[in-house]
Amino acid sequence: MSQIPDGQGVPGTFMGLPDSLTNPAQSRICIIPVPFELTTSYQQGTALGPAALIEASRNVEVYDHETDTVVCELGINTTAPIEAETSEKMLSSLEEVVKQQTLAGKFVVSLGGEHSISQAPIKAIQDIEENISILQLDAHTDLRDAYQGNPLSHASVMARAQDLPGVTNIVAVGIRAMDQSEWERGKREDIFFDHEIQEDPDWIEKVISRLGAKVYLSFDLDVFGCELMPSTGTPEPGGLSWFQVCKLLKRVCETRELVGADVVELMPREHNQAPDFLAAKLVYKILSYRFHKEYSALKK
Repeated sequence: MSQIPDGQGVPGTFMGLPDSLTNPAQSRICIIPVPFELTTSYQQGTALGPAALIEASRNVEVYDHETDTVVCELGINTTAPIEAETSEKMLSSLEEVVKQQTLAGKFVVSLGGEHSISQAPIKAIQDIEENISILQLDAHTDLRDAYQGNPLSHASVMARAQDLPGVTNIVAVGIRAMDQSEWERGKREDIFFDHEIQEDPDWIEKVISRLGAKVYLSFDLDVFGCELMPSTGTPEPGGLSWFQVCKLLKRVCETRELVGADVVELMPREHNQAPDFLAAKLVYKILSYRFHKEYSALKK
């Protein structure tokens, strides 16, 4: 445990980890910040999300008592941010980095920025893994073929994912807002509306049943309730609780292979940093669930 930072640790690195735990060649996990915001249609500020999340992560406890792991000991490398002025350049650059890291055996988490960034890691990973299910936690379906004339909009990211040959299905959880036109692309059996979840004690197992063996997680923070996560660009009333989300993610990692993830749409607020911390804790919780078995095997 001597390598673990005593306090906030190193600025600019996820969890504030020192060089010994962030070596690109030896780290099992790769964090890619993508401070991109171009197509947001309501509130702006998600470009500041990755830096705020990484800064908040320096205050997250490295020991996860639920899984009895210190997953950062597996190594977590934080790359340089993906900077771009256009959607096309951002997606191309991010896809290349995700593909390189995944082929090198890393588990990649991309941090947005707006939700449109998710198209790149999904495309990269479906090229490698093939036949992946996407688990989309979100308040919105994001299935518009185009929004405001832009097919690369944040509101169209899952429509673009549907176009990919290696994506078998998209299981959307927590939905509570959609355009009528999105029914044309959506599969009813793969959409789990928020109001239905709240009335169904078996919803998690029903979600699991719709997922294939390999799962990519795309996590829009607006899936949480506004009172828990006010720092998003398009907040919606209702939403999932912290424990509902954790219970689902734990079950996914127990029963399926999580092959990659993104966490997007954090819009930090100067006078309320609690949502930044929640987002950082969420990323570490995902990693703790994902690597629980691998970590435990190494410690035996």
